[in-house]
Amino acid sequence: MQYDRQSLFNQAVEVIPTENLFFIEDIVAWLPCDKTTFYRYFSVNLPENIEDYSDEEKEQLVESPTGELCNGYNYLKSMLEENKIKTKSSIRAKLYKGSKAPELIALYKLICTDEERRSLSMQSIDHTTKGKEIAPTVINLGPGVKPEGE
Repeated sequence: MQYDRQSLFNQAVEVIPTENLFFIEDIVAWLPCDKTTFYRYFSVNLPENIEDYSDEEKEQLVESPTGELCNGYNYLKSMLEENKIKTKSSIRAKLYKGSKAPELIALYKLICTDEERRSLSMQSIDHTTKGKEIAPTVINLGPGVKPEGE
């Protein structure tokens, strides 16, 4: 089935804020296409600057709600990121107003330093050696000797 890139983009732009979507997979679930088609129409591997696009890549541009040509994938990702930020802020505000210990601990874990988080944790695993990074050990096997008989 043939899809229209701009139509798919417009549908995604409409559904992201109304359904408070967070992930590309959420968008795909709402669109009438599958994941492969979505990524074919909205490529992840395009240059950052539109000026750097080849003629073929320019065919993948879509018109944003403000009327400007844009990389559809990056535009949709920025909308998803905006939803995440708004939702996290809302959750933090609710936690801040809460008076129950689990709510307060959850908020504290969101805003505390790594050291404070380790102190709050029931277990803390240090993947370093006394605060120093673990360096890989390189073993040199030499040039090797071919076994006799081969």
